[in-house]
Amino acid sequence: MTVDVQIAELDGAPAPAASEIARWAEAARGDDTRSLCLRVVGEAEGAALNTRFRDRTRATNVLAFPAEQPGVLGDIAICAPVAALEARQQDKVLADHYAHLVVHGVLHLLGLDHDTPRKAAAMEAREIRLLGRFGIVDPYGDQT
Repeated sequence: MTVDVQIAELDGAPAPAASEIARWAEAARGDDTRSLCLRVVGEAEGAALNTRFRDRTRATNVLAFPAEQPGVLGDIAICAPVAALEARQQDKVLADHYAHLVVHGVLHLLGLDHDTPRKAAAMEAREIRLLGRFGIVDPYGDQT
């Protein structure tokens, strides 16, 4: 199945090429053949989605929406301005941070979560392994 990448109005924030985003999503999806849509959005759309679905009034970096129809994994929204700000604040390469957000979102669609320490450790280990395939260092490595 397909990975549909949509690049919306990004408020001037940079974003990787749609082909790169699709490549990261396909790697994270693994053997799962269901299709998914990944949309890179600006601040207003990100805030509207977060308000509508999570009752939070500001944009967040990544949102994942599992599908309830056969053959479809779900949808992911990444807020470009938030991702760019986080990459700067964390002194990370923007593309590497995007790759992490894509992988994180896809793993949520596949049913992984980080709501307990055990689940978080398992999800982070899988993220680190997947990102390593692209030569991206452990995004959690310098946390204390």
